[in-house]
Amino acid sequence: MIEIDGSYGEGGGQVLRTSLSLAAITGEPIRIVGIRAGRKRPGLAAQHLTAVRAAARICHAQIQGDALGSMLLEFIPGSSVQAGNYTFDISEAQIGGSAGAIALVLQTVLLPLALADGDSVVTLRGGTHVIFSPTVTYIEQVYLPILQRMGIKAEVKLGAWGWYPQGGGEVEIRVSGGSKLAGINLLERGHLQQVRGLAVVTELPSHIPQRMANRAENLLRQAHIKVAVQALREKGVAPGAGIFLTAEYQNSLAGFGGFGRLRLSAETVAEIACKQLFKFHHTGAPIDEHLGDQLLLPAALASKESHYRVANVSTHLTTNAVVIEQFGLARTTVDEAEKTVSVIPVVN
Repeated sequence: MIEIDGSYGEGGGQVLRTSLSLAAITGEPIRIVGIRAGRKRPGLAAQHLTAVRAAARICHAQIQGDALGSMLLEFIPGSSVQAGNYTFDISEAQIGGSAGAIALVLQTVLLPLALADGDSVVTLRGGTHVIFSPTVTYIEQVYLPILQRMGIKAEVKLGAWGWYPQGGGEVEIRVSGGSKLAGINLLERGHLQQVRGLAVVTELPSHIPQRMANRAENLLRQAHIKVAVQALREKGVAPGAGIFLTAEYQNSLAGFGGFGRLRLSAETVAEIACKQLFKFHHTGAPIDEHLGDQLLLPAALASKESHYRVANVSTHLTTNAVVIEQFGLARTTVDEAEKTVSVIPVVN
């Protein structure tokens, strides 16, 4: 049984998600101690508990410690990963529901299902656009298109928007099984070709997304960037607002966002997202900080080496690298000065 220290490095949920994905893929039993020890509320939150149960279901794992707040988990796969139709609802993990991030559960089961024999359809319910987590828009417009270059075939369809704290969102993801992963090389991003955006509200007046869209377009055009932001009033169970921008470079993609809240003007929300984009653009890097750590897992499972350059070497990235190496699948080298990442799969 591989023992993993959940408090290592940034001490968050990524240690758990990566460990669950790799346990399901490799069939290796794992024991994780100190889960999310670095967080204000340590242990399994609703989205983490849902990820545990989702990973267990796709490989018939035996689990101990699957409870809210648990800081210890044993996970013993019972079979190879089984393709199929699955539904995972984060709101069921906690009395009163939850806006836990759907994307984090999605990322836990995506690679195991993509490598399994047969196609899968997964319905996920919870928070679709939640601060401090990848949004479903980011998954759709940045994460999945980059993974497609590596050989993953998956598409996501947003059924209902879910914001913090109510959640209530729903997505469906279709995953083609039998994927063969290739490495990726992204050291140069090329020219910025355009920025696409979505300014969205649910249960709020339609002038709000239009104001977000107008402000973002004005700021980006002042910087001589080609831009188009769509203003939408969408379906959701509660009020929510946000703007999500995707920068399309010659060789790469990057995503940014701003979330509405009380006493924050629509224009300010747009400025937050644009500020993120400008900051990244000035780094010259092809890979944003968040995608940098999310690419480690598919790169470790690929048949060839991967080399890419990130805007910032985060503790998420370095922590994830150490977790992956515990499974003996790949060697990762991070050059903090050059901000480059090399992942060399171990040929068994």
